[in-house]
Amino acid sequence: MAENKSYFFCGIGGSGMLPLAMIVAARGATVSGSDRSRDQGRTPGKFAWLEGQDIAFFPQDGSGPQAGQILVASAAIEDSVPDIAAANALGLPRMTRADLNAALFNAAGKAIGVGGTSGKSTVTGMIGWILESAGKKPTVMNGAVMRNFSGDDRPFASALVGDEAFYVSEVDESDGSIALYAPDVAVVTNISLDHKSLAELHGLFGDFAGKARVAVVNADDAESVPLLSGDNVVTFGFDDAATVRGSDFEALPDGCRFAVHADGTAYRVKLRMPGRHNAANALAAIAAAHAAGATVAQAVEALADFAGLARRYEVLGQANGVTVIDDFAHNPDKVAATLAAVAELPGRALLFFQPHGYGPLRQMGKELAASFAKGMRDGDKLHVCDPVYFGGTVDRSIGSEALVADIVAGGADAVHLVTRAACGAAMLDAAKAGDRILILGARDDTLTEFGRELLEKLALHA
Repeated sequence: MAENKSYFFCGIGGSGMLPLAMIVAARGATVSGSDRSRDQGRTPGKFAWLEGQDIAFFPQDGSGPQAGQILVASAAIEDSVPDIAAANALGLPRMTRADLNAALFNAAGKAIGVGGTSGKSTVTGMIGWILESAGKKPTVMNGAVMRNFSGDDRPFASALVGDEAFYVSEVDESDGSIALYAPDVAVVTNISLDHKSLAELHGLFGDFAGKARVAVVNADDAESVPLLSGDNVVTFGFDDAATVRGSDFEALPDGCRFAVHADGTAYRVKLRMPGRHNAANALAAIAAAHAAGATVAQAVEALADFAGLARRYEVLGQANGVTVIDDFAHNPDKVAATLAAVAELPGRALLFFQPHGYGPLRQMGKELAASFAKGMRDGDKLHVCDPVYFGGTVDRSIGSEALVADIVAGGADAVHLVTRAACGAAMLDAAKAGDRILILGARDDTLTEFGRELLEKLALHA
């Protein structure tokens, strides 16, 4: 559907926009775009690489949109933004990221949608790698860089372009756009508080699972219980009744291992990713890939070589005995899972957290504080800077101070320091051999750069 079309992406560097731009460009469309981050000089390497892919860039000043194009932009972007105003003046048709992705997804004969509060990107990457290893040649649309598909020539491989008939994508419930998708196989990793109320989430995920030929649902997740009654449901998890069941989980210094029981056969799995939550992600991916035509044996073999995703407990390196880890954890469920993985191995954790907005702190600040307070161990310390803010009219009355106060009231050691630099300096001052520094947060590509800067400074502290 992209062939011979011309798209202008407003915000092309975003985690959901970039892979879509890559997919439609590979299918013959002309792609151009703008991005506020590029204009502000942030992550220049990413934009330089995109320009090298024959994508024309324009300042976000209204000069980019041209007659005959389709505008791709978030529904939340105001009409006053120059690019939007220019596109409106030209009468360009407008699609959201989800509109375009759903159109590609629904046109595929074999469409696998991965939904859930946490684990979507990891499970999407796992399914993509299993199916690619099994010779299925899927197209994969992900919100994170898949390290198995990345390299010097593809450093931002959040998309894999394969056959149009086989499409694997994570789908988003936060804006309700999950309702646009008609999956052949629907995966629900879990359901927990994030951007919407639990009642809204139950409705959205229930409808999504109900539309599929096969719905893959988490048997371990209490909030997913209402989805389990469908005739099309296959379950995964460590629950004894799960269709694809895990057992004998063991944490390892370089990942984890566990058993998988499916189709009357037991398999041994070793992952290069730590944490029981990643074992659960693997069980979901095995169940989904099996429903899409891969064998369980093929899935188990492929997962042994799955390299993970950027910013999903990604070890950036070690210096002077201190390990620096970059992680996407930003909501209560993701924070709990990351801290559980941290606790599986000895060593103090020095944590940095940048909230991904003022709105999320209002929506789930209490639950986020509870996850930190419960998951941190004696000796661990959390450093919280102000929330990410790129401009706009958002209510900033509730900030990081309130979050830290609730964490401290819950019994954990946390401090609010206004800037990222101040947090980094405090962690470097405290770090000793055997510690792990974790960089947590979302919506800001420069968090990885911050982690690498800390690693470089640690190396100088010999």
